[in-house]
Amino acid sequence: MPLSALEIRTAVLRVDYPSLAPISRFDMIPGDMGFAGAILGNEDNATTGSFLGMEFSAEYVATPPDMAGEALELLLADGIRLIVVLAGDDDLLKLADAAGEDALILNAMARGTALRDDQCRANVLHVAPSQAMMADAVAQFAMWKKWPRWFLIEGSNDADRALGEEYRRAAQKFGAKLVEERTFEDTGGSRRADTGHVLVQRQIPVFTQGAREHDLVIAADASDVFALYLPFHTWSARPVMGSAGLRPVTFHAAHESWGATQFQNRFEKLATRYVRDEDYQAWLAVRVIGEAVIRTNSADPATLRGYALGDNFELAAFKGQAVTFRNWNGQLRQPILLTDSKVTVSVSPQEGYLHQRTALDTLGLDAPESACTAFEK
Repeated sequence: MPLSALEIRTAVLRVDYPSLAPISRFDMIPGDMGFAGAILGNEDNATTGSFLGMEFSAEYVATPPDMAGEALELLLADGIRLIVVLAGDDDLLKLADAAGEDALILNAMARGTALRDDQCRANVLHVAPSQAMMADAVAQFAMWKKWPRWFLIEGSNDADRALGEEYRRAAQKFGAKLVEERTFEDTGGSRRADTGHVLVQRQIPVFTQGAREHDLVIAADASDVFALYLPFHTWSARPVMGSAGLRPVTFHAAHESWGATQFQNRFEKLATRYVRDEDYQAWLAVRVIGEAVIRTNSADPATLRGYALGDNFELAAFKGQAVTFRNWNGQLRQPILLTDSKVTVSVSPQEGYLHQRTALDTLGLDAPESACTAFEK
């Protein structure tokens, strides 16, 4: 490495929250969640950077919520200004405000639509898709299938209601009709083995009995309480979409189109497990940094942010087309995969949904819909 090598120091800050065990063992959270994807992304950056006199390095920090601010302070004190964050909505905002305008935050997990709307921050680029983008992806496929009558079942927690609101907005946006809405109460019991499949088989049909005629069930279960029990148990034989059945994801282990097999093989060799959304999003965030650094020959956060938001930025992402940023709110445009967890059933945006800039802008908040003013020049 030449003496004049450009050093690019990145940190990946993950906030770990207390949680119950998931319904399925297949959804157990690995200890290296997100970090594994970021490590792979840093390796990709280093491979190209080594030919250009660039030295990429990364710090990986996991912290409980009450220590996240202190962890950020230590990173900033160490001179790190490029920070990939895996955190919930509220903590992302706190960290972004604490980091200040001299740092660049890449959101690799938080999906709250408000973060791309009136709560946006100029120093945050959103690599993770918003809940609005995910709901729109489902809505487009449902309408392409000519299933306009929706039975919405949402959970009783705040996150569930917020997700349910996104599906209401998507229904209005694309012309679907919510013929019935019901709330599944979270009683706080074990989600895994207390009731067993026999009781579930009896309870879910009764809960869904008597709903008005509908084409499909939309599950809004951000809390992972009930949605996985809906397929095959509803009173009427209808497909389930949303938090179970056909799910919107940024990536999944069965996706192999557009060169994704090569990515999957490299990730599995590194992590000895299958990829998760958080891993892909962290990989993508680190690659955004790498691409901007390589094109600008700079490690300055303001320079990298400006390039990422500009017309010349694009990045291959194993989704059939290059991804770019929306310069009005910092959201990464990207296709959304629809999966049954075994295959990629479809990819949104769907055929026939057009836009004056790109069909990708049919997913989530378009410029006229966003109240974000932080990105105005």
